[in-house]
Amino acid sequence: MKLAVFESNGAQQVGIVKDGSVLPVPGVTDMIALIADFDSHAASLHDLAATGEGWLALDTVKLRAPIKRPGKILAIGLNYADHIAESGREKPTQQMWFLKASSSIAGPFDPIQLPKASPGSVDYEVELVAVIGKGGRHISREDAPAAVFGYCVGNDVSVREWQGHSPQWSVAKSFDTHSPVGPWITLTDEMPDPHGYAISCSVNGDVRQQSNTANLVFDVWAQIEYLSQAMTLEPGDIIFTGTPGGIGWARDPKLLLNPGDVCRCEIAGIGAIEGVCIPE
Repeated sequence: MKLAVFESNGAQQVGIVKDGSVLPVPGVTDMIALIADFDSHAASLHDLAATGEGWLALDTVKLRAPIKRPGKILAIGLNYADHIAESGREKPTQQMWFLKASSSIAGPFDPIQLPKASPGSVDYEVELVAVIGKGGRHISREDAPAAVFGYCVGNDVSVREWQGHSPQWSVAKSFDTHSPVGPWITLTDEMPDPHGYAISCSVNGDVRQQSNTANLVFDVWAQIEYLSQAMTLEPGDIIFTGTPGGIGWARDPKLLLNPGDVCRCEIAGIGAIEGVCIPE
């Protein structure tokens, strides 16, 4: 099953996505609340998907971020070998994490702002995003798959000049509109194991990043095991799981985002998100 948040006729709703259409879920507007109590809704949602009426074509609605304000946005750095190499770093022996502000969340097709503070140093980073479901604390690797609700495509948009201001990357990764996610959540019934899916990013049709989620240095289960030693992972928390090589900052000459550029991030089995770059 795939679940989206969409807007139609001025109303925002949660819907089931299937075959290019979306079906509103009656009485449900809060995705995090649905995730937290999903066990009591699962059977009725599957029945609704099989027999419900009132499907809307996706191109007639506006898709919003599946989770507007996650409690936590956690992101791992240096987690594909080719990205580590282009960054001139050694393969990390420990996971390297930073936080992104929840206010940086944007919808899957919203514009990407090139901020006034540093309009010429904005970069793209396609990532698999894991959405926490049951969550918990001290989750073992073996139990990690059961802690996940589903998966999205994400773009960890990065202001590289600001990233150099401090060893801590959180501010440079938290500008408004710089965490677009979507286009929906692909639940674990469709994607029980997220490793082994093609992942790519293109700018104006030019492929800049291309890899496979099987190439994660620390896979999703290892990430959940590690993070849950420190904090309780809660329903609706999201995890950016790392980006492959091909970022603009590592190229010679640098190849960063400009006004009018169309940045498309795609993962097989989930879908694609796409944003036009605009000056703030």
